[in-house]
Amino acid sequence: MQTEFSSDILKIDAGAEVDRICEAIREHVGRRLHRRGAVIGLSGGIDSSVCGALCTRALGAEHVLGIFMPEDDSDPVSTHLGQVLSEHLGIRAVLENIGGILRASGCYQRRDQFIRQLVPNYNANYKSKIVLPNIMENNGYNIFWLVVESPQGQRTKHRLPLEPYLGIVAATNMKQRTRKMMEYYHADRLNYAVCGTPNRLEFDQGFFVKNGDGAADFKPIVHLYKSQVYQLADALEIPQEIRTRPPTTDTYSLPQSQEEFYFALPCEQLDLCLYALNHNIEPEVVAAAIGISPEHADRVYQDIQAKRRATRYQHELPLMVEDVPEVSGCS
Repeated sequence: MQTEFSSDILKIDAGAEVDRICEAIREHVGRRLHRRGAVIGLSGGIDSSVCGALCTRALGAEHVLGIFMPEDDSDPVSTHLGQVLSEHLGIRAVLENIGGILRASGCYQRRDQFIRQLVPNYNANYKSKIVLPNIMENNGYNIFWLVVESPQGQRTKHRLPLEPYLGIVAATNMKQRTRKMMEYYHADRLNYAVCGTPNRLEFDQGFFVKNGDGAADFKPIVHLYKSQVYQLADALEIPQEIRTRPPTTDTYSLPQSQEEFYFALPCEQLDLCLYALNHNIEPEVVAAAIGISPEHADRVYQDIQAKRRATRYQHELPLMVEDVPEVSGCS
């Protein structure tokens, strides 16, 4: 059992890793997928920005297309930072406001119907988000809560039963699936490949929408912990205002961090806990390194494993009665 562990264990040679990933992107896009370039949705976040910079370095700015895809609940800062990134990289970019598509498909209406099971007066003038309690402050049971803000600014918090929780999430998942539809439209018309942006923490813990932001032709940073993605951002000289922006889901109308919605711990600590669990390091060892109690570290381990079990479906390929042999003879 490995016992050597420190808070610096995830430090990498970022420059060498950039070179390695860029070579892989060239192999994947050009020689494996036979595509002319890459399409990437730019959210103004660190992951999509790093992926955009990697694709630009690997393929050339003329072979990368960025897409901004805001909707009615989006923070305007997301589009602004996406534009900052595209201008910094010198790549082409298009704006696709998906709010009209979501309204036509009933995304907001369906979501609000479930919210009204808990807040009957809820309407388009209200704002909302879903949150989890901090794992350091609860008893280990992850119970989702709905936070609602009235037009007068008054906030209330409501425990979410299963039916409205699933309904709200199902409706909001339409946003990620619509964005992916737009990415593949542009990829098809340009003969490009779609770049996925999940990091290792998100991928491991199922923090993505199946056939939404989980869908892609290649995923260049999925082997990297979130803190390692930040190291690449420094090496790639991503604009400072993007590097210092806290991770956000930008899915609900109220501001919401990834910790509030899913992870329940800052990514720096959770990365180290995930690494430690993956390498059979005892909870008390990681606890001493990151400044939490052994009980809390053990609770984080349990939460990681519970999310793996709960989101295994996210990683499943379509199930078949029997395997169909691969198409052979393709070079």
